[in-house]
Amino acid sequence: MAYILCIETSTTNCSVALVKDAKVIRLKEDYDSNYSHAERLHTFINDVVKDEGLSLKDLSAVSISKGPGSYTGLRIGVSAAKGLCFALDIPLISVPTLQSLALQVPKVKDSYIVSMIDARRMEVYSAVFSDSYKEIRETKAEILTDSSFKEYLNKGKVYFIGNGVEKFLGICPEKNAVFIQGKLPSANEMAELSCSKFLKKDFEDVSYFEPYYLKDFVAG
Repeated sequence: MAYILCIETSTTNCSVALVKDAKVIRLKEDYDSNYSHAERLHTFINDVVKDEGLSLKDLSAVSISKGPGSYTGLRIGVSAAKGLCFALDIPLISVPTLQSLALQVPKVKDSYIVSMIDARRMEVYSAVFSDSYKEIRETKAEILTDSSFKEYLNKGKVYFIGNGVEKFLGICPEKNAVFIQGKLPSANEMAELSCSKFLKKDFEDVSYFEPYYLKDFVAG
């Protein structure tokens, strides 16, 4: 029986889940428009563990959403995860943010899923997944135009999800586009991916692991 702590801080959603046997048993998140990670992350971590009647020493691993996303948010989440792994001598797991976001879309046969996270101006971080949540186009930082993702839209329904959706909604004329608004990455969808990696012992080097920023940090 393994307890895995899942941490998601790649966007404004500060989200923590306690997972047992690939199922979420406790979840706390601040689905807000402002970043609250520095103030709430450690409180949420302690809450989900204590609410289950456990202590941090009962954890078998910590799983972190590795990005892409907010530079500051990712730094806070990864720092917390690495600190716990060092202190408790447990493994670190990383989960691709855009893949876990795609899991919020219900399965629809012969469709595609595009997870997109807001970047600057008309730019997003995006990846394309099949109807079985397998990545079929790698993660990119790209500027949206009215012809973006056309090769997938020409083949069938494409479900767009994430806080980059609002940028694309106004310029995409395609009838096959389905926009799922108001959704952010959550630790809730990290459970299955994290447990799969745990069983395979697919762990990160705690000393050297870095978030997947995709682009260099630009201040201001």
